[in-house]
Amino acid sequence: MHRRSATGRKPQAGRPVTAPTPVSSAYATPASSALPSAYASEAEADISDEMANLSINALTLDVPIANAPKPKRMKQKPFRFLDLPYELRLEVYGYHFVNTGDVLDLDPDNYKRIHQKLAILRTCRAIYREASYLFYSTHPVRIFPTQPGRFFKTKKPLLARLKPGQRGTLTSLELRLGPGWSKPPRGWVVNPELGLKDCVSVRKITVFVECDPGNDIFKGFRRAEGFYEGFSKSLLEKVLDEMPWVDYIEFDAWPSVKKSGALMRGLLEVVADRGLKRGWGSERGWTDAEEAEESHEPLGLNAPILTTAQLHNLLLHGASIEVRA
Repeated sequence: MHRRSATGRKPQAGRPVTAPTPVSSAYATPASSALPSAYASEAEADISDEMANLSINALTLDVPIANAPKPKRMKQKPFRFLDLPYELRLEVYGYHFVNTGDVLDLDPDNYKRIHQKLAILRTCRAIYREASYLFYSTHPVRIFPTQPGRFFKTKKPLLARLKPGQRGTLTSLELRLGPGWSKPPRGWVVNPELGLKDCVSVRKITVFVECDPGNDIFKGFRRAEGFYEGFSKSLLEKVLDEMPWVDYIEFDAWPSVKKSGALMRGLLEVVADRGLKRGWGSERGWTDAEEAEESHEPLGLNAPILTTAQLHNLLLHGASIEVRA
């Protein structure tokens, strides 16, 4: 007997096509829906399975369990700092060096303020080039040390201790006059070891005068008349001879220094003879206008002798002093 193929059977006309039979649940539920079901649903069964798989440590909130395994720490991915734009990286370097001081000089506190900050330069070559350039280009370096102690008489100032590449990124220097006015240190000499010719990016030199020995109050203590004035003038000339590309000199001083004094007149002549631009710092508040003469009443014959602290205040700040009888 010949059988008809099942695949070749055609649906009868007029007979509706039935939908696929739904898959029944694995859990039997009574037919009546009026009463609450006593069987667990699939969601409840899944929660029960998850709770069964939890460890006893996860179920304990505040009581530690002996020999409990410590949770594994997720290893944090390093921040890709060099992927930031160059301008943002410079901003970060600026915040990093914010408390390193205004002027760089030999100082016992350099290790606390500067040395630890410079550890960032040992990260990699790219960060060394960027961070070192920002640090040295934004911090003036004092040509000769003025910190009292062993650094004051050193024969190797900070500028001579820097590498030629570091000196090449400097943009400004500071020449501070006044310390050692009776006997300048032997290390205050302009020579090739100082490294001024390597400072090819320097365009500005700040001349800060702490005191003028030509003041009458120094009579009896200073050396021959005009000694320190000539020494300071010659020192500035030698510095400018080593760096002929410098075109701007800024003058500043303590309040006791007068622009009309012999020391300041000699320094201003050096700048004027070379045709350099000059400016004034914010500490003394000088301007291009003539300096107003301040009237000071001399001490009476019966006035008591000034103490060391009062004399130091008078020399540096030129302020009025209250003398106790």
